[in-house]
Amino acid sequence: MAAAPESDNGSEVGPTGDSGAFASPVKTRERAPESEAGASAATASESSETRVDDGNIQEAESSLREGLSLNYEEARALLGRLEYQRGNVEAALRVFDGIDLQAAIQRFQPSLSEKPSSKRNNKLRSDSSNSGSQHAASLVLEAIYLKAMSLQKLGKAIEAAQQCKSVLDAVESIFQRGIPDVMVEQKLQETVSKSVELLPELWKQAGAYQEALASYRRALLSQWNLDDECCTRIQKRFSVFLLYGGVEASPPSLASQTEGSFVPKNNLEEAILLLMILLKKWYLGKTHWDPSVMEHLTFALSLCGQTSVLAKHFEEVLPGIYPRTERWYSLALCYSAASDNEAALNLLKKSLNKNESPNDINALLLAAKICSSDYYLASEGVEYAKRAITDDELLDGHLRSVALHLLGSCLANKSKIASSDHQRSLLQAEALKSLGEAFSLDRHNPDLIFDMGVEYAEQRNMQAALKCAKQFIDTTGGSVSKGWRLLSLVLSAQQRYSEAEVVTDAALDETAKWEQGPLLRIRAKLKAAQSLPMEAVEAYRALLALVQAQRKAYGSLKNGTEERDNKVSEFEVWQGLANLYASLSYCRDAEICLQKAKALKTYSATTLHAEGDMHEVGEQTQHALAAYLNALSTEVDHVPSKVSIGALLSKQGPKYLPVARSFLSDALRLEPTNRMAWFYLGQVHKHDGRLAEAADCFQAASMLEESEPPLFRHLELPRTDERSQSGYSPVTDLKRTIQPYRAQIGELVPHHQMGVEDNLSEMLLQCFANPNARVADIWVNGRWAAGFRRALGLIEREDWDQMRMYLPFRQISDGDGVFLTVSFYKEIFKSCPKWEVMDIWKARVPAKIMIFLWQVAHNRIPSGDQVLKRHGPGDGQMCMVW
Repeated sequence: MAAAPESDNGSEVGPTGDSGAFASPVKTRERAPESEAGASAATASESSETRVDDGNIQEAESSLREGLSLNYEEARALLGRLEYQRGNVEAALRVFDGIDLQAAIQRFQPSLSEKPSSKRNNKLRSDSSNSGSQHAASLVLEAIYLKAMSLQKLGKAIEAAQQCKSVLDAVESIFQRGIPDVMVEQKLQETVSKSVELLPELWKQAGAYQEALASYRRALLSQWNLDDECCTRIQKRFSVFLLYGGVEASPPSLASQTEGSFVPKNNLEEAILLLMILLKKWYLGKTHWDPSVMEHLTFALSLCGQTSVLAKHFEEVLPGIYPRTERWYSLALCYSAASDNEAALNLLKKSLNKNESPNDINALLLAAKICSSDYYLASEGVEYAKRAITDDELLDGHLRSVALHLLGSCLANKSKIASSDHQRSLLQAEALKSLGEAFSLDRHNPDLIFDMGVEYAEQRNMQAALKCAKQFIDTTGGSVSKGWRLLSLVLSAQQRYSEAEVVTDAALDETAKWEQGPLLRIRAKLKAAQSLPMEAVEAYRALLALVQAQRKAYGSLKNGTEERDNKVSEFEVWQGLANLYASLSYCRDAEICLQKAKALKTYSATTLHAEGDMHEVGEQTQHALAAYLNALSTEVDHVPSKVSIGALLSKQGPKYLPVARSFLSDALRLEPTNRMAWFYLGQVHKHDGRLAEAADCFQAASMLEESEPPLFRHLELPRTDERSQSGYSPVTDLKRTIQPYRAQIGELVPHHQMGVEDNLSEMLLQCFANPNARVADIWVNGRWAAGFRRALGLIEREDWDQMRMYLPFRQISDGDGVFLTVSFYKEIFKSCPKWEVMDIWKARVPAKIMIFLWQVAHNRIPSGDQVLKRHGPGDGQMCMVW
């Protein structure tokens, strides 16, 4: 593809505003020398003061033809040019209308396209004939070009474009092998260059954008012998048109490409290619520096996420073009967008040095923003944000709000690695205070509202988080999917699962197919939480298909920013599927998914941890421990691995309890809200005989479960009291894990401090393959035949054996009603109870009555006395079950 220069001062010169370029041969002789006939004609025309009008055009033409030996087209071309230079556009147009371009081409073509003679004695005669033909062709082609300019000035863009196109068609017809580099008259080359440059502009003015695209490509792909400056102007205008024109260009024709050359697939790629060619020409010294080229390239590369490539171009710009601190700031922006925060922060530190620009507001804010994304840089980010806030020049309310916003984010992240609970509480309070001040200055900043909602959710203030989520959706008009995701997760944390699912489905309907990844992930986890594993698998499959389609579509344009900007990686999908299959005891499928995930990310703490879970399910303790340790070696602060190691060691005997306590305490230091760490730490205390500390830990775990924060990093798979349940969703399924905590509390706390409903019945019901089955359906041939979704642990089996007798008395949801114990009575005795006790059997049995009936059935109390005490039917002489 050809290349494109600009004017010396960097401005873009339009082809229509340089009428002086077409100087009359009378007024200047510094141009390329014309023929003696042309010079005489110019002199004769200059001496004549009389204006040529419609009546004497023919007379003037005849005079020129007879006196100067010009043909018809040449004479009209000279007259028309003179009228155009005098500003008589309409008169010039009338003169140009009489020129027959096709006839002139037929006369010029044999002489101009003739191959040069190889004989020395014919060389002089050939050169003289070729020069005369080129001069004549130059006169006629310039006349048609000026005709196009005249039509443009009269507002007839389409007709002007057609005339300009005819000039280029004529040149291609005359020079069938392209315009040669030598032996071409300067005036002819100048006319061709200006016509090539003018044609796409005329098509754009006429609104014919596809013709404009074709004209740009024709200008750059054909051999017009353009100089560097003209080619640069065309390339720049073409790239600008591709970037901002709003017209989708089809790929260039493969016929015009050489073998092995790069063929752009869309507007963006073609524009980037042109802009890079312009920069290369500047590096080689073929054109002057134009800062707008770098601005357009910055926009184009940022649009496709290739900021690392942009950084290389900034580095290649010679010193002196940009001020040093400005270059550092631009490079920091590029590296930050490319997820290379370390390089970006180092550049900003150089820029903020006391000897450079220590009070640069933009650099301070960018440094604070980079630090706000890393817990261990949060303290440094706090200092940058405070420096920006205390700057006397920061009088703008918006910038002050941004600084306070970043300060709040840095304080919130700093609180997560605080060494004490007191310090953590202070930092969280300061974070909310800063965010509140920022909100008071800018109440319509959606990013600020969203971050406030996330911070409220982390601090367990779900009502405030819900309010922020709704306000974010109102502010953005529901057009940003992360607002819907936050709302869905807050609702799920409030145990409003049906509403969360409705919100997620509505968001999917309103979101473009390409952006549905995070929403599909939430749907999968909601389905798994509601004991709908097959629907969860289908949601994961849809998510996997979407992610793989995105990878194939983006190809090399895919980068790390996609995962940060609300995208889901293929690794996360395979990991989620592995966890879900493991929860369903589909070990083979889980292993296949884990292998897929490991192929995408070999050294991942998450994958190694899941592999350890699989070994632990298979009772391969040593292999599980090795996998957890490998995960911890890959990521030193991987909290789930610390929790798993602590849980595994706590079951190995008393001598391992101190080590287990150390791992669990360290996990709580890193993530104080990890409920599983609290639960296993409670078990360690219990085995060690510290019952009061154990009760506190179990209580903390129970409270945390009930207010699980709706953040994406908490949508990972926890461990139950006995085994790692990889497909388990802690955010939306509370009953399955909260009951073990309460059971452990019940062993330590006196019975009167715990409600009688705090037992394991609900947990076991969640384990049923069909939780909504009637009691009669699981009592087969005088024995229990309850199907479970997974194998029960030792403690669960003991609890199940103890509860089998009074399980029928639980109030089990059965769609539109409550299952009653009367069906259990019918199933056992194959008959209905006597009419005296029908009122009791038909009632919805509360928990206390459930215990009472169990005692009656086992002859644990004087049943007659208790029936009379509770105003039951009968005379107290009979037992309801016997």
